[in-house]
Amino acid sequence: MLQHVVNLLKGEVTGRVESGFPERVLNLCAEYGITFWDLNWESPVAFTFTMARRDWKRLRKLSRRIDCDMTAVEWKGTPFFLGRLRHRYGLWVTLGVCLTALVYGSFFIWDFQVEGNVKVSEEEILRALERHGVRFGTYGYAVDSPELRNYILLEIPELSYIAVNVKGCRAYVQVRERIPSPEIISKREPGNTVAAKDALITAIQPWDGEKQVLPGSMVTEGQLLISGVVENDFAGVRYLRGMGKVYGRTWYELRCKVPLKVRKKRYTGEKEVRQALLVGKKRINLYFSSSISGDTCDKIVNQEKWRLPGDIPLPVTAVREELRPYTLEERERSEVEALRLADIVLTARLEGCMEEGEVLRRELSFQTEGDMLVVTLSAECQEQIGRLVELTE
Repeated sequence: MLQHVVNLLKGEVTGRVESGFPERVLNLCAEYGITFWDLNWESPVAFTFTMARRDWKRLRKLSRRIDCDMTAVEWKGTPFFLGRLRHRYGLWVTLGVCLTALVYGSFFIWDFQVEGNVKVSEEEILRALERHGVRFGTYGYAVDSPELRNYILLEIPELSYIAVNVKGCRAYVQVRERIPSPEIISKREPGNTVAAKDALITAIQPWDGEKQVLPGSMVTEGQLLISGVVENDFAGVRYLRGMGKVYGRTWYELRCKVPLKVRKKRYTGEKEVRQALLVGKKRINLYFSSSISGDTCDKIVNQEKWRLPGDIPLPVTAVREELRPYTLEERERSEVEALRLADIVLTARLEGCMEEGEVLRRELSFQTEGDMLVVTLSAECQEQIGRLVELTE
């Protein structure tokens, strides 16, 4: 395979030899070290074979000594292809302009690759870079990474490190997000732990202070659970932090309304495809005014960045937009479907009510009110209800 590619680069010729003594041609090849392949006998006095372009020229000169007729049947390879194009001056000028533009464009940034971000979005990082002069089409050698790092870290405090390395026409943005330091709790500042909501106490774990309730007690919101003011006969009154965790059973009753009549999209079956090009940030539409209104249609947009072989980005992006018009029609929603939707909404709301806990029991009930389905979620939970409150003088 590799040898075949080499032969095509050098150029190869398939020739036909006809002679009363064709073996003389083969003897010449053996005597002067001329390599050939794909020998095919057409008749006792004629055959075809393939050889390199240089060897074909040598063999034609040597064959003048003998009585034979040599004819080139086929030419293949790079030299013959370029030879056919040598008089197409417009093509060579265009190729030269393209190569010049490619070399010149390689000094500018046409693509960004962000690595290492999890919580901070890529869009936020690129916008910060753009505000400080690093954007699409920026001269690559003008990017000062150390200076840029100082500005970006001040603007995005969630980052602890950022580096912009420009290689060719692509900018590699490497970031490292800041690990938040744990909250420092000062035990010198006194406080109390109170109930964040009504609950039936199941367990109490005081870390600092004195517990004021026992498991099995019913407490209301704001009631003192762990006191930071401790008094004894020996040390008198002591002010402590009053920290700890208190677990209790809580009850919730959440409601939501789900409409039983909804408006659903029905596609008309029509479709319009529009093409456009993004050259840098300039959009070039390859279509005339659309015949479909954008108010009652879905638009599906696909963007594909043009790249050269070797994953070299170009400042051109092909945009394909597909418009699918629809009409809105009213339909009835079943109770099963409405219950399923309400269950998802109420479950998410219940999880938002608890910071640390689990659901022990839950029950859904519903009733119809006109065109609405009123769904009620009754739940019994086990959760941590203690909330630390600072003591004021």
